[in-house]
Amino acid sequence: MTTVLIVDDQPLQRFGSRMLLESQDDMTVVGEAANGSEAVRMAAELHPDVVLMDIRMPGLDGIEATRRITAAGDRTRILIVTTFDLDEYAYAGLRAGASGFLVKDAQPEELLAGIRAVASGDAVVAPSLTRRLLDAYVHHLPAGPGAKDVTGNDSRLASLTDREREILTVIGQGWTNTEIATRLHLAESTVKTHVGRILAKTGSRDRIQAVILAYDTKLVQPS
Repeated sequence: MTTVLIVDDQPLQRFGSRMLLESQDDMTVVGEAANGSEAVRMAAELHPDVVLMDIRMPGLDGIEATRRITAAGDRTRILIVTTFDLDEYAYAGLRAGASGFLVKDAQPEELLAGIRAVASGDAVVAPSLTRRLLDAYVHHLPAGPGAKDVTGNDSRLASLTDREREILTVIGQGWTNTEIATRLHLAESTVKTHVGRILAKTGSRDRIQAVILAYDTKLVQPS
């Protein structure tokens, strides 16, 4: 059973999300929050598997709430639900630690699939879309903690093998596992093993955070 906390300042939006989620046999809504401060408090109390996080809310916004929830180190994952699919808020949310984002006009089945994917540890942004987001906004936001000016001098990369560093670089370029396997002449199962090790060694929560790491450490440069 996947437990979900719904965060949105619009009561009707929360009601609609609750009705949809509670119609599923494998999901349950453990709470609702109307702003970021409530979300942080309730996430700490309830430890939901997934938080559906709105961005624009009065008081503490969804980005700062995401940052605080993920910084707590709990297993809770954040799925941002935003009005626009390519704006600086969505990008900032991913940098803050969200595992993905969807637009509010997504189909119900897309939202349900997104929650299930995030709960299982996957990211809910296609690699190509992640690349577009980062390319569009990397110049407009400050670098994340630990970013270095010189390629490869970041401590988060120190334990990676040459092959893992190579794969992290192409992950940052938006390659899928299938593309990595084909272009680097590896079995896809081997690629998945490498990706898992990269996430573990760098402390990245998911593939999106690995892409952001590749940008932060200058392994990948914006187009």
